Amino acid sequence: MENLDLTVLRTLHGWRAKGQRALLATVVRTWGSSPRPVGSIMALCENGAVAGSVSGGCIEDDLIYRYSRSHQASAAAPVAGITHDIPDSTPQRVKYGVSADEAHRFGLPCGGTLELVLEFNPEAASLLTLVQSLADGRMVQRRSGIADGQVELIEVNAPSPLIDDGDVLANTFGPEYRMLLIGAGQLTEYLATMAVFSGFAVTVCDPREEYRASWSVPGVTLLTGMPDDVVHDYKVDRRSCVIALTHDPKLDDLALLEALDTEAFYIGAIGSRRNNEARHARMIEHFEQTVERLARLRGPIGIYIGSKTPPEIAVSIMAEVLAVKNGVPLPRDMDVTHAKNTLADGTSMQSGSTCLSLSDSR
Repeated sequence: MENLDLTVLRTLHGWRAKGQRALLATVVRTWGSSPRPVGSIMALCENGAVAGSVSGGCIEDDLIYRYSRSHQASAAAPVAGITHDIPDSTPQRVKYGVSADEAHRFGLPCGGTLELVLEFNPEAASLLTLVQSLADGRMVQRRSGIADGQVELIEVNAPSPLIDDGDVLANTFGPEYRMLLIGAGQLTEYLATMAVFSGFAVTVCDPREEYRASWSVPGVTLLTGMPDDVVHDYKVDRRSCVIALTHDPKLDDLALLEALDTEAFYIGAIGSRRNNEARHARMIEHFEQTVERLARLRGPIGIYIGSKTPPEIAVSIMAEVLAVKNGVPLPRDMDVTHAKNTLADGTSMQSGSTCLSLSDSR
């Protein structure tokens, strides 16, 4: 599954390439609480089809109704398959949630206000260039003139906040986030499925034929090379994460060391607290790593939710990956090592001299 922006833009291009009229809506400003962040986009086709979202659904419904032929007294003569009139116009602004009643009607949280810029019938050629650039892994800023609707595409190296200065609307679109998983076991199947539905392009690497033979997750690239070679060839960047899931040092360690030489936003490995300590010791002793360099290597991975089964552990890992991706600091109590050490200390204190062994799958 593609990331949402790329899906919307690809769908919009498909409509325009067929000669269908369509609009692109962008969230440019919010006040108070709002369902979708600034920069979110949706597209509406003349046949009533919608891609993407700018709210929880009510604003989309209003836009659909606003341009519906049944709502417009001056609608053109009926044409098969066309249910909406998308005008030829320069970009327009529309604001929702100005009053408390309107905010409630459009499903905006208490005090929420949302402003959109609507662009009508974007050029198919420009959309195609944008979609191809994103598919090729490039980051692009799309600049649209408010007065004339003219669009300029500029390749950039880093994301930036949306710009709406009254004259130009500039929205930066990045390529898909990517996840490289080492090992094709059961846990990987659950994690890959969650990552796909979270908009990641997922690649799984496992040189072991017995594990690859039972792989069954659609939409995931399956590679057979040695993991460290695959990491090297993967061209890991700041929108990539690398996670080792085999429990086999011969496969995991070299791949992780290769990943530490990249800008990956997340690098981690499955394993218990003891195994994680052993991995660090191994890398320091045999591969001349330092404690400071290994600080980027996460483990035990995931957030602490008391997970026991492979799907529960996958939820835990995916939650941590998304938190890091979105720049959300996690409370220390959710760190697996801290939480389990705290539980162990508490159990030890309550039981006196009794030794209790905690299950520790990670």
